[in-house]
Amino acid sequence: MKAFSNGTFGKVHVLRLDSGDFLLESIEEFVKTQGIKNAVVLSGIGTLDYCTIYMVLTTDFPVEKHFAKWENKPLELVSVDGVIADGHIHLHAVVSDCKGAYAGHLEQGCRISYLGEIVIAEMDGFNFERRLNEQGTNLLEDKS
Repeated sequence: MKAFSNGTFGKVHVLRLDSGDFLLESIEEFVKTQGIKNAVVLSGIGTLDYCTIYMVLTTDFPVEKHFAKWENKPLELVSVDGVIADGHIHLHAVVSDCKGAYAGHLEQGCRISYLGEIVIAEMDGFNFERRLNEQGTNLLEDKS
């Protein structure tokens, strides 16, 4: 385990996503246009009609992934959270329908059906980067 404990919260942003907006792509655009380097996505809720997430299917390397896709299906966006490190976005989501809840790594192409609300808090005092280890895992590091 490695812990990074020298930062504080900076500016907090609340994004309202409207019908037809794409979830991850909207967050990516906002982070880029605002020049956000290091942040945490604290909350994400809403509704979706298209969604793709992936889950890992193996406990060793190489990682095998299962992509779950919904097309033109009503979904509740129960949660989105994750870390933005050096401008790189790593988010997970929980979505549900009338049969159950599903969680995994958020992919592009998730479209807002009615509304979406995302809360992003910038983190000051960190100098994060992502680096690949020998297994290909994209690790979070602080260069401070």
